[in-house]
Amino acid sequence: MAQEDLPFIRIEAVSKSFGTFQAVKDVNLTIRKGEIFALLGGSGCGKTTLLRMLAGFEDPTAGTIFIDGQDMTGVPPWERPVHMMFQSYALFPHMSVEKNVAYGLKHENMTAEARKTRVREMLDLVQLTEFAHRKPHQISGGQRQRVALARALARQPKLLLLDEPLAALDKKLREHTQFELMSIQERTGVTFIVVTHDQEEAMTLADRIAVMDRGQVKQVGAPTEVYENPASRFVAGFIGSITAFPATVAQLSGDTATVAVPAFDTTVTARAVPGLVEGQSVTLAIRPEKLTINAVKPDLGNAVAGEIKDLAYFGKDSLYRVLLPKGDLIQAHAVNARRTAEARPDWYEKVWLSFEPASAILLTE
Repeated sequence: MAQEDLPFIRIEAVSKSFGTFQAVKDVNLTIRKGEIFALLGGSGCGKTTLLRMLAGFEDPTAGTIFIDGQDMTGVPPWERPVHMMFQSYALFPHMSVEKNVAYGLKHENMTAEARKTRVREMLDLVQLTEFAHRKPHQISGGQRQRVALARALARQPKLLLLDEPLAALDKKLREHTQFELMSIQERTGVTFIVVTHDQEEAMTLADRIAVMDRGQVKQVGAPTEVYENPASRFVAGFIGSITAFPATVAQLSGDTATVAVPAFDTTVTARAVPGLVEGQSVTLAIRPEKLTINAVKPDLGNAVAGEIKDLAYFGKDSLYRVLLPKGDLIQAHAVNARRTAEARPDWYEKVWLSFEPASAILLTE
């Protein structure tokens, strides 16, 4: 087994209750050494509680956590090979950038010269050397985030836990900082676990994602796997935009299913999923970017008639809401590849929406 495939972290049947409330329910996860792993979910789903148990700030009610082969039961936070970076960054306002980074090394068994060298290396790593003598209020939000990261990495933890690390940044800075985090993680090789409610952030940063809901892990996989092959209606709806409709399996032929979709007033073909039987009720879901808007009915693929009800122009792309034959709405996304608006469909135009069978997602739970 390759080094990067080793289960560096094992979370086995872990639960956490606060009184009668169960915040985390029987979670099982393995995380590889050197990967960026995201815990993704809405508020109250249990992701931060799970992170705090990894850090040692909370003890599991049941189950066991292993880090680098060591059982963490009873191991206090300060003895774990872990550092947690909080959403607020928790920088000392009266200290310079350099002293903030050095603070975590106060109790390390190292000489003053070695400490200075480590701080200099960390500032070089996050590209803040020229800001070493400034106070936190004299630098930008993105730079403060990097100071907190440098301080966390200075102690050379095996595992870095990041709780909503980019939540305080504006959209453009957040997007830029995501790539900086990825670059720093690649250079250091430290395992990152990121807690976030932002699906785009998780999709960009993480090698793998665990989608959580009500204390349970609903699906684990690479971003493309979770997005293209969601395991349930919850995951499909939480990750990205999607429109879903009740359907019934009319016919099965190999790996293709023909399904009747009342909202479409027709049948369509989709890629079958294991365990389907004819007559079964399913949900057919399709993402807006998988739909093509046509002026005339296409010869190939699935085609559904509709009328453009609403549209939103975002510059580089547009989002259409199309009224279907039975009164349902479906969203379709189109890239504005041309500067002219001549070829773009407009309000109240009759159109055909087409999609490939492989683009239709069949959900059974």
